[in-house]
Amino acid sequence: MSSNNGASKLLDVIAQAIFDKKGVNILALDVSGISTMTDYFVIAEGNVDRHLSAICTSIVDAMKQRGEIPLHVEGLRDSDWVIIDFGFIVVHLFTPDMREKYAIEQLWKEGKLVDVNIIINNEGNKNAYYI
Repeated sequence: MSSNNGASKLLDVIAQAIFDKKGVNILALDVSGISTMTDYFVIAEGNVDRHLSAICTSIVDAMKQRGEIPLHVEGLRDSDWVIIDFGFIVVHLFTPDMREKYAIEQLWKEGKLVDVNIIINNEGNKNAYYI
């Protein structure tokens, strides 16, 4: 995925999939200027490991519908931290305690916040970076 517009639309897809499964504290970061491994991080929370698994499945299904297959998924079984690697976008799903423990936002604080659009209760688009 080379275009910023295309990436932005896929960030919206990921954020919507998280929101639809009641994931919270959604944050998208542009790390393209400071990371050699990816262009964007999406970070969010679920309540427990099973919730993270449901969110992960929702993201993977939504991205597959747009022709994007994850390169790797890590931590899907009985884990408080799930990583979905799409190459140019890496999604980190945490339980609240693990997110606080690893403070990944602080590790990548030089990244730029990216607005994502999600649809809330059929009211139309809402902008969020969502913390």
